[in-house]
Amino acid sequence: MGLLMENILVIDDDRELCKLLTEYLKPEGFQVEIAHDGETGIKMALNKKYSLMILGVMLPGRNNGFSVLQHFRSRASTPIFVLLARPDEGDRITVLEMGADDCLPKPFNPRELVARIRAVLRRTRREGEHRTLPPISQKLRVGDIEMDIGTHVVLRSGKKIALTSVEFCLLEALLRNAGQLVSREELMKGVLGRSLSAYDRSIDVHVSKLRKKLGYEIPGMERIKTIRSVGYLYTLTSAPENASVT
Repeated sequence: MGLLMENILVIDDDRELCKLLTEYLKPEGFQVEIAHDGETGIKMALNKKYSLMILGVMLPGRNNGFSVLQHFRSRASTPIFVLLARPDEGDRITVLEMGADDCLPKPFNPRELVARIRAVLRRTRREGEHRTLPPISQKLRVGDIEMDIGTHVVLRSGKKIALTSVEFCLLEALLRNAGQLVSREELMKGVLGRSLSAYDRSIDVHVSKLRKKLGYEIPGMERIKTIRSVGYLYTLTSAPENASVT
């Protein structure tokens, strides 16, 4: 545990769970604040900057967890970790598609929760460090896609594309290895900061979202090719020199 205390906002109507989360997280060096409904959580998050939000989906009132997630993901880049009410694959895919950084179904293993939170925060911290470095930028170019690592800007044919932090890291990994297979295990560890486990489709959902945002360079040809059961490959539309780093 370092000197910097990460500040976490928990938004969940289960008071016993919130108490347990506080007991889990405080000894790990996290400061924890609680809101028991979406309206209160939104007000707290608007008035204070948090390192991460833990969000339950079954919140009372009109601002349920899905609504709160949508509200913040369209306005801020604060990492959001969602606690699902059930181990349903559909709910997991939905919250990831809506922009959650990670999720876990209840009940969960406290150690796994802490490990996943730390992985999200490590990635966020790395991105923050990149943004504070001197303006010596490194750019990746593959076809009509240009990525500036220093400024976290991605252009497609000169037009900016809005990506989440996970999508940016995922695209960087694929562009650096354009024309080559990158395994799902490599992407899980490098992008999400954890090992691949059976039935975990998180990386696949993020790839699907990234594909939609990138669109096609050549009609009908996916930029990111799926190698079934193995991983993904960013396709080169011309000779290998089409991929460059500056």
